[in-house]
Amino acid sequence: MNPEAQLDVSVSQGIRMMFYMVKPNETSFQTLEEVPDYVKQATPFFISLMLLELAISWILKGKPSGHLDDALTSISAGIFSRLPSLFSRSIELTTYIYIWENYRLISLPWHSPWTWYLTFLGVDFGYYWFHRMAHEVNIMWAGHQTHHSSEDYNLSTALRQSVLQIYTSWIFYSPLALFIPPSVYAVHLQFNLLYQFWIHTEVIDNLGPLELIINTPSHHRVHHGRNRYCIDKNYAGVLIIWDRIFGTFEAENEKVVYGLTHPINTFEPFKVQFHHLVYIWTTFWATPGFFNKFSVIFKGPGWGPGKPRLGLSEEIPEAVSQVTLLLRVCFIILTLTSIGFLLDQRPKAAVLETFRCLVFLVLYKFGHLKPFIPSLSFAFEMHSDTQCLHLPGLVMSSWHYQPESWKVLELNQVGNIADQKNIPWLTLLQQREINIEAASIRLSYLQILIVKQKG
Repeated sequence: MNPEAQLDVSVSQGIRMMFYMVKPNETSFQTLEEVPDYVKQATPFFISLMLLELAISWILKGKPSGHLDDALTSISAGIFSRLPSLFSRSIELTTYIYIWENYRLISLPWHSPWTWYLTFLGVDFGYYWFHRMAHEVNIMWAGHQTHHSSEDYNLSTALRQSVLQIYTSWIFYSPLALFIPPSVYAVHLQFNLLYQFWIHTEVIDNLGPLELIINTPSHHRVHHGRNRYCIDKNYAGVLIIWDRIFGTFEAENEKVVYGLTHPINTFEPFKVQFHHLVYIWTTFWATPGFFNKFSVIFKGPGWGPGKPRLGLSEEIPEAVSQVTLLLRVCFIILTLTSIGFLLDQRPKAAVLETFRCLVFLVLYKFGHLKPFIPSLSFAFEMHSDTQCLHLPGLVMSSWHYQPESWKVLELNQVGNIADQKNIPWLTLLQQREINIEAASIRLSYLQILIVKQKG
């Protein structure tokens, strides 16, 4: 790529190249020397779009889209990742040219639209598999984790790139060198990277039918999440169809919490880039056995002796946002207060407990609380077609119960007895074999009524 080639990119062309909306006839070149450095030319558009995102976030949310320290760390990582290119041509191009000059099978015409579109698909397909392996192979994750270390999700996060990543990514593009000219490959390698800039934002919600075909901010938010449902999902660069085909697609549903499953808690650029290499080195020498040491390097980041290749999903820490954490603390305080009212048999105990149950349902509805036992989830779902949950009726009927008549259920004991008798816990509840009169922070009398009404 030639930094001096075609420096006069128009505003229209600059905006279009950020979204891969360019035509073959304006981005096809015979030689590699003619190919512009599109990434360098995109710098003004990076800055402009980040300022636009900041303004929109202020208007819509009344606050910036991230934190200044995090944004500066991302920008510094982006600069860090570009430093090797000052001294030598990218290894992604060097290896590609070597294979093209020595092992190519055929030479597709550089000026053909068919070659252009085939390369678009080939580079995007290669990126999918590189990206997937960068999450599933520990030594490759050592480079890619830099990009995921931000706990914000905005356009500056897109600039948080690894200096190590290019030393493995070239492997997945190499087959294209058997028939695709280097000049065509160099164009799409840049556009594939530029396209992924704009999807790092929270100010764009759902894009309707486009969500079925292309990678969008919604899809990529899932990829950057450390929620359990987000791990190892949505590897696409431009086309989300690869994830749909290979079974790694996941739609955005509950609130995404961003960053690494084990946050690094630092803005120091060398630690951001290399801390996982230090972890691999330490783990390698602490792990006994040759094959186990080999697995430390080439299996997943979560692997350990006796575990599956990618580790155990249940060992991934549950990701909880600050808002969710605050709401849970408030709910615990409300629950403990309600328990005190019940034990004191205060006249307003029924009112407070009813309110607590309503708060539980609201928090559950918006994903801030989950049942202690996952199988209980169905009891709290609201289905408009069956009208299984009648809140007004339940609230009104609850006033007729005196505090001393409220019966609550200790789920752990029910589970133990249900296992011993080999019968479902709901059946046990209906038979009223368990009737513990104690305050419980897991399931109140009103929630039992909801279970019975559901049944």
